[in-house]
Amino acid sequence: MKNLAIFICISLSITCYANKPKDNIDSTVPNKILMQKQDSVLRHVVIFKFKPDATKEQITNVEKAFSALPSKIPQIMSYEWGLNNSPEGLSKGFTHCFFVTFKNEKDRATYLPHPDHKAFGTLLNPILEDVFVLDYWSN
Repeated sequence: MKNLAIFICISLSITCYANKPKDNIDSTVPNKILMQKQDSVLRHVVIFKFKPDATKEQITNVEKAFSALPSKIPQIMSYEWGLNNSPEGLSKGFTHCFFVTFKNEKDRATYLPHPDHKAFGTLLNPILEDVFVLDYWSN
């Protein structure tokens, strides 16, 4: 019986230590996995599908306007874009991919409501059929 009591105490101690919250993990959210690394950056991927009646000139204006945002919004760390050329046929009509990088969530939070970003949206919205946005921390 004494050995059983010792075994239970040791087991509880190990369990409590193993489940102790780590300094960099929010212990209020069960089973939360911290995805941000010390040297990672926040990627903001935006993919557009334009309306069938959007003209080449309108689409070119959107490309130029999005490309101008890094010079207007200093929180943008880097930027690139390109046209879909996948041979798989799975694009579902999405043609343009824009890739914006931020140092942190604060910079992204500044970018999203920024007046120049909002002005870009005003240019884009009349010809936009659909958009897909995905943000992630780089590994």
